[in-house]
Amino acid sequence: MAQKMFISNANQVITMAGHSDTPAKKEKMSKISIMKHGSIWIEDGRIVEVGPDEELREKYRTQIEDAVQIDATGKIVTPGLIDPHTHLVHAGTRENEYAMRLKGKTYMEIMEAGGGIHATTRATQKASHEKLYEESKKRLDKFLLHGVTTLEAKSGYGLTLEHELKQLEVAKQLQKDHSVDIISTFMGAHAVPMNEKKNPEKFVTRVIEEMIPEVAERKLAVFNDVFCERGVFTPEQSKRILEAGKKHGLIPKIHADEIEPYAGAKLAAEVEAISADHLLKASDEGIKAMAEQGVVGVLLPGTAFFLMAEFAPARKIIDAGVAVALSTDQNPGSSPTISLPFIMNLGCLKMEMTPEEVLTATTINAAHAIGCADEAGSLESGKKADITIFDVPNYLTLSYQYGMNHVDTVIKSGKQVVVGGRLQ
Repeated sequence: MAQKMFISNANQVITMAGHSDTPAKKEKMSKISIMKHGSIWIEDGRIVEVGPDEELREKYRTQIEDAVQIDATGKIVTPGLIDPHTHLVHAGTRENEYAMRLKGKTYMEIMEAGGGIHATTRATQKASHEKLYEESKKRLDKFLLHGVTTLEAKSGYGLTLEHELKQLEVAKQLQKDHSVDIISTFMGAHAVPMNEKKNPEKFVTRVIEEMIPEVAERKLAVFNDVFCERGVFTPEQSKRILEAGKKHGLIPKIHADEIEPYAGAKLAAEVEAISADHLLKASDEGIKAMAEQGVVGVLLPGTAFFLMAEFAPARKIIDAGVAVALSTDQNPGSSPTISLPFIMNLGCLKMEMTPEEVLTATTINAAHAIGCADEAGSLESGKKADITIFDVPNYLTLSYQYGMNHVDTVIKSGKQVVVGGRLQ
C-alpha cells in the first residue's frame, strides 16, 4: 500500500514552480508562485499534487483518513532549503583566529603564516574517520533543524590523497545514514600545502595526476572545485585542474574572485562550470561571461559578514542576467554557521536582494547550482517530497525577523524528520 501524506491548509504554499528546466534569472527570480490556503498530497515520498485546500480535500476525501495528516494552518510551506556550498566534513574550530582578526590580522595573513585552511587541514588529517563522521553529523543535524534537506559538501582539508579520500568517504557514509541528501565535491585544490609553497606546481601535478583519477574511479564526487585566488592557485593552474577533472567526468566549480579581482568569474565561463562561488570582486567582464554561459553565481554573504568584508554586488550580478543562489559556505574559518535562514536575512539586508529573490536563491536556483533541480528545489508533481514548514504567517516574515529559526517541520522524501522544531 502506498504511503500517503496530506499537508493541509497552509497560509501560503510557496511552490517555486516553473524553473526546473533552467534557473530563474533577472525578474524571474521574483516569480515564486504563492498559493494561499494550499495543500499538498504526497504518495511514496513524491509530490502528487499541490492545490487549494478545499479542492484537494474533496479529491482525496476517501484516502485522507489513511494518510499522515499535517495541519499547516497559520504556517507557510516551502521546498526544502538547499545549501549549494559547504565544507561540512572537517575537524576542529578556529575561534582563536577569529580573535586574531578582531585585533587586526587579515584572513590571508593568518593563512600565509600557517593558520587558516592549513590549521583545519592539520586537525582533519589527525582525525580518524569516526571522529570526522561524529563532528560532521552534528553539523548535519543542525542544518536539518534549520530547514535544509539537500546540501553540497566539499573535501579540501586533506591536501593528500589519503586524507581527501577520507573526507569524501565520510560524506558518502553520511549520505547513506542521514536524512539530508549530500552531493560531494572534490576540492583537493583548496590550498597549496605549507611544505610545498616554494614549488606549487608539484602539488598541482599531484592533484591532476594522482588525486582526480582516484576520486573519479571511486565515484566519490560529482564536482571538482578549486580556490582561484592570488597566493593560492593562479587562473592558469585552476584551468588545468578543472579541465583535468572534466576529462574524468567531474563537473567544474570554482571559488572565484573572493579576495581580489583574479579572473575567476571569466574562467568559470571558459571551462563551462556549473557555478562560480563568492564573486565579491568579480569583474564586469567576468559577470557578463557567466551570464552568457549560464553559470550560476553562488553568493556567500555569511563569509563577508564574518570577515567584516565588502559584500558581493548581488544587485549588479542579478541585473546582468546571472542566476543567483545563496549558501552558508559553512566552514570553521570564514563562515562558521549552519543557518541558511540567516543567510537569507543577509541577502536582503546586506546585498539588496528582495525576499522573493532569496527564496529562489535558496531553493530552485540552489538546486541548479548542484545539478539536482530535476528532483528538488520546488513543490511540483513528481518531485521528491522535500518540504520545510515555517511557523510564520507569510514568507516576508522569514527575512523580516532576522537571526531566528522559524522551522517547525521538515519532510524528507515524504517522511517527517523534524517535528515541532525537534529531530525525529
